[in-house]
Amino acid sequence: MSYTALYRKWRPDEFEEVKGQEHIVTTLKNQIKHDRIGHAYIFRGTRGTGKTTVARIFAKAVNCEHPLEDGSPCNECSSCKAISAGRSMDVREIDAASNNGIDNIREIRDDVAYPPTEGKYKVYIIDEAHQIQGAAFNALLKTLEEPPAYVIFILATTDSHKIPITILSRCQKYDFRRISLETIYERLKELLSREGISAEEKAVRYVAKTADGSMRDALSLLDQCISFYLGQTLTYDNVLEVLGVVDIDVFNRLTLEVSSGKTMAALEIIEEVVWHGSELNQFVTDYTWYMRNLMLIKVSDGINDQLDMSTENLESMKEVADNIEMNTLMRNIRIFSELSSNMRYVAQKRIALEMAVIKLTTPQMETDEQSLIERIRVLEDKLSEGFAMVTEEQLAMLSAGRASEQRSDNIDKEEEQVIDRQEILQRELTPAQYEDLGNIAEVIKKVQRDPELYDRMGKGSASMLRYASVNVGTDQQSLVLSFDRSTQGEMAYLHYTDGKTLELLKEIVGEQTGKKVDIICRQKDDLRETDLHSINLSKINMTVREED
Repeated sequence: MSYTALYRKWRPDEFEEVKGQEHIVTTLKNQIKHDRIGHAYIFRGTRGTGKTTVARIFAKAVNCEHPLEDGSPCNECSSCKAISAGRSMDVREIDAASNNGIDNIREIRDDVAYPPTEGKYKVYIIDEAHQIQGAAFNALLKTLEEPPAYVIFILATTDSHKIPITILSRCQKYDFRRISLETIYERLKELLSREGISAEEKAVRYVAKTADGSMRDALSLLDQCISFYLGQTLTYDNVLEVLGVVDIDVFNRLTLEVSSGKTMAALEIIEEVVWHGSELNQFVTDYTWYMRNLMLIKVSDGINDQLDMSTENLESMKEVADNIEMNTLMRNIRIFSELSSNMRYVAQKRIALEMAVIKLTTPQMETDEQSLIERIRVLEDKLSEGFAMVTEEQLAMLSAGRASEQRSDNIDKEEEQVIDRQEILQRELTPAQYEDLGNIAEVIKKVQRDPELYDRMGKGSASMLRYASVNVGTDQQSLVLSFDRSTQGEMAYLHYTDGKTLELLKEIVGEQTGKKVDIICRQKDDLRETDLHSINLSKINMTVREED
């Protein structure tokens, strides 16, 4: 018998085995118990969180001959067995990634006319539903709105903002959350016990953390590690080697070398990481999170419970945190966050990483506020150690230079006051672009004041938007959230560049406007707003003009 991957072998076949989605499971079970079953559902969420699995279990439950009292399928009747084996004529799974044309949808529309052959309902599970083409969506619309009483549609998608609002409005929407680290860890431990495989707690916990909220990814990674060390106890070091990740000791050494300004020593550590075979995208992501943890350690003494790491690692990080300034740390996080966003587009990833490390060790390469603060800190350290002296003549030149910069800033501010931002927008944009950008900017402001959107976005995430201006993208179609350089603005920028929060904002804006929206984040380097892409839309009354 051929080997079955863990994520397939242990895929849940009843509601009780679904982990981390209790809010959805409870709702669906209640619908079944009280005979309030809907005709169309949208299951949306990131990969590996159980969308298709829950859809299959729901299809079994509504067709089960002997359902349990709580609404779960019995998994014993002929209907349940046929659906589990994938041979039921009443449950069709369609992969919209490859069956997304109008002919495929017409086939479904024709098939809907025939009643179920065995069970009570015909269930159509359409996976990757966002990939259905525009004309095909239109063909599905009428059937989805008024299907026969025996038909249920379940659309599973990772990108619900790509689904037309006309489809979304006709479906019950269920959001599958990322699964917590602890839930994934407990599930992995349970399955390892069933498989009779021994593993260190630290190793299992690291696999759970690397999965980033996806149970399927966690099982695939665990399967990979077990296969490499088959018959042996799975250790933490084994996991690091198989997954190509870096031990925290490397991060500690790199941070200390960077903080000391030792460029070549820091680059030697990068060389070590490269020859170790580590995946550089993962290295950049892990190091950014490492620095985030350092920041939390510095701002709070009681952070131990929030950081999932061993006591030894925590103590070593506390020593590093004591030797690095907060401003330096925040600058380093900013540089690596930007690198993380760009790594997927870079052909020579090693060169990009080395450039970022050189930038960390040589703040004189940059002229932003944080880099200037870092340069001052370095000079102060050298002065305290007797390595540098400033003459009265040099001090006078520095003072004169600062006065000149202040005068220049005042001139820039005066110029900014007379800029007609609305005139620039109306000259450069088409009426349609102007209207779309105005609507999108209004939705982003609405997120901060509308109770329903505020709660959905999350109190913290929605509040952080006040530290950003809403600007026009360089392509004149996208938006840029430009965060200020305050401490709160820095934290907000880091929060929104983690990916998940920004995707949720895009999803909300897409639902409210009915358009796919591209939003990117940056930090404010230029507040003069002299060109189109740096214009703050919140300062403008976005009234649509009509052409003659």
